[in-house]
Amino acid sequence: MAERKGQCMCGAVKFTAQSVPDTYGACHCEMCRRWTGAALVAATVPAKGITWTGVEKIRKVQSSDWAERAFCRTCGSHLYYHLKFHDHFALSAGLFQDAKITKLSQQIFIDEKPDFYELANDTPMLTGEEALAAFEAANTDDA
Repeated sequence: MAERKGQCMCGAVKFTAQSVPDTYGACHCEMCRRWTGAALVAATVPAKGITWTGVEKIRKVQSSDWAERAFCRTCGSHLYYHLKFHDHFALSAGLFQDAKITKLSQQIFIDEKPDFYELANDTPMLTGEEALAAFEAANTDDA
């Protein structure tokens, strides 16, 4: 894990994140695909380890009862996905300036992945039901 810097496309929103893993996950759920155009590929980072600049340019949207997504108000870059009951943010992989993505660690909502793309990495693959159960278990563990 390392400290990494990142920013949106226009530079209005910037961040420094601590404890960024070298592995990233992919979500194939319908909402992530609508939001990004394909899978959301992101690094999960502790919220307390992220320092933001340009926060006034961040627009948050509650995308479900349990999660919010954020984007830059100026350029529209996808910034993060945040489970409201969890203290971590899934930061979009493309935001990192010096990302050293060594491998994809897992794929979730694999049962919603369309046929038009396939990721080459051999990873653990969770269905939507399995992913939601894991999120719920993490929420119970944090309580």
